[in-house]
Amino acid sequence: MSSQSAARLRSRYVEQVASDLEENRRRQEELAKRIDILKQEETLLTDILELAERYEGFADTSRLPEQAQDEPARTRAQRDGDAAPATRRTPPSTPAPAKAAAKPATRTGAQGASRGPLLGDLLTELLAGHDTPRAAKDLRDELMTKHPSRRPTPQVVRNTLESLVAKGRIQRHKQRRSVLYTLVR
Repeated sequence: MSSQSAARLRSRYVEQVASDLEENRRRQEELAKRIDILKQEETLLTDILELAERYEGFADTSRLPEQAQDEPARTRAQRDGDAAPATRRTPPSTPAPAKAAAKPATRTGAQGASRGPLLGDLLTELLAGHDTPRAAKDLRDELMTKHPSRRPTPQVVRNTLESLVAKGRIQRHKQRRSVLYTLVR
């Protein structure tokens, strides 16, 4: 093999390695962003689970949410089986002590007291003012108008509404692709 062909081969290898490294860095950035999103979702689900456990005793078991005709039937075991693994998972890269140490800093008694009523109570109050079913987007817009200090994301509003459905405090109605909510009376 001549020195010229060895130099060409070496330059091809260098180009290939540089290309592979750049692709690897790009994928690492994508995965880091995805991990951040998953950590935010985990925090949200953990908070919802804590709220559900806190208010579990308040739900009247004789008033179960009605199921719309076009909604598929699911047993309680299926619901519990679907929800439990997602709320119990912890990412392997997050050490448990750091997560536990970060938790109290995000939720203190003084902060909770200054926030005012819970989002579920505010949404229930808004639904009580309407006779017709309301979409989550409309409820969020109305909430932000009446309570400008509250700025929940659309997903938080939907999750809170679904939590209220599970507790039997409100009803879900599906109309084609829309989901509407009314207060249980």
